[in-house]
Amino acid sequence: MFARVVNVQLQPGKVDEGVRIVREAIMPVLEQQKGFKSQYFFTQQDTNKAVSINIWETEADLAAFETAPIYRELMGKLAGVLAGPPAGERYTVSI
Repeated sequence: MFARVVNVQLQPGKVDEGVRIVREAIMPVLEQQKGFKSQYFFTQQDTNKAVSINIWETEADLAAFETAPIYRELMGKLAGVLAGPPAGERYTVSI
């Protein structure tokens, strides 16, 4: 399996809104993507930081998602709560 890990800085006071967007607008779409396995979204209220981790069955599934228009559309849903550009990386799920 493979993971996409994205670090984001949310605007002050926007953590709860970011969580709501991920839960209500992003998760339902992710669940429909080929190879998608799970999503985690970690937040720090005091620093307004968040880490999004989504797990994919294959690297090809992850790559297809990253390059699909739906990825940019989903990131756009968070644009109003982000304080800066997200930084994402791919990882192999080793354990």
